[in-house]
Amino acid sequence: MGKDESSSSSFPMGETAQEKSFSHVPQCYTLPTSNRPSLNPETVNVHVVDWAALNNPDQRSHTINEIKIACSRSGCFQITNHGIAQSVLDAALETAFNFFKMPTKEKMKYMSNDVHKSVRYGTSLKDGLDKLQYWRVFLKHYAHPLHQWIQQWPINPPEYRQQMGKFATEVNKVAADLMKALTESLGLGPTYLSHKMENGMQVMVINCYPPCPEPSLSLGLPPHSDYSCFTIVLHSFKGLEILDKSDGTWKVVPDLHGALTVHVGDHIEVLSNGIYKSMVHRVTLNRNEMRISIASLHSLGMDEKMETAKELVDSEHPKGYKESSFMDFLNFLSRNDIAEESFIETLKLKN
Repeated sequence: MGKDESSSSSFPMGETAQEKSFSHVPQCYTLPTSNRPSLNPETVNVHVVDWAALNNPDQRSHTINEIKIACSRSGCFQITNHGIAQSVLDAALETAFNFFKMPTKEKMKYMSNDVHKSVRYGTSLKDGLDKLQYWRVFLKHYAHPLHQWIQQWPINPPEYRQQMGKFATEVNKVAADLMKALTESLGLGPTYLSHKMENGMQVMVINCYPPCPEPSLSLGLPPHSDYSCFTIVLHSFKGLEILDKSDGTWKVVPDLHGALTVHVGDHIEVLSNGIYKSMVHRVTLNRNEMRISIASLHSLGMDEKMETAKELVDSEHPKGYKESSFMDFLNFLSRNDIAEESFIETLKLKN
């Protein structure tokens, strides 16, 4: 073999432990003992919001209040009756599975470490640069407006563009209603950012977490929050954990069939002046099955700055955050390791 796999400091893309189905977890994937996940985590009590109730005048205010409570407490909730057919959800997951089952040579056509690229395939966080590697592979691509980006998406598997494109379009409709609900829940009214979101960014991150022989030693993704306004996630089964800030423990988000999971992101924390906090989360692994998650991240336009709503700033609640854009985050990501540096911390003002 020449080089001892166990002691390798890192593995290049196409040769990683997760892509090669190693029977052990190499040292460069092994977490310090204090950061290792529990194999039997407690399940978090996540708010479940009936999305259809938003269109019922008699139930809308109650539903908006439910969203407000969920965002204030954990920054996470699940939505049912969102209007996306189960067949569309299933097809998106299926084509994602089929993409990651393709030969490495095919996937590596999209390989890049350039975080500014509109379509890229990678492993871990930054291939070849991570001090600690993570047990995942991913495909990331822009999705809105769809006609502008879809021709850059993978052509294999043959159904990928159609099936993932349909899901991207449908989830973007949910995102538009979600932004209206979030700004309404903050007392800013439902149309506060509607126009900017219509011209905003949608980034699809299709994550694959292959079976891990020792899931207690490693993670699929380290603790982090999303830069976006919010993230809407579809997954094949549970593995997402959120940090319970009340007691500092990690708890697993339940798997609710057909539901979508919403994460509050950094830019909503900025908009709300800290009333809502971005959700800190990580991804755990399992020994037996490949897990897929499709995350749709929604933000304002590439160079459009998100700033704190003036209506939420007063003498008792001074402005707590600097403004920033999606491009600002990409530039931050190109210079920093998000496993060690937090984007939202760089935006906080010292009052």
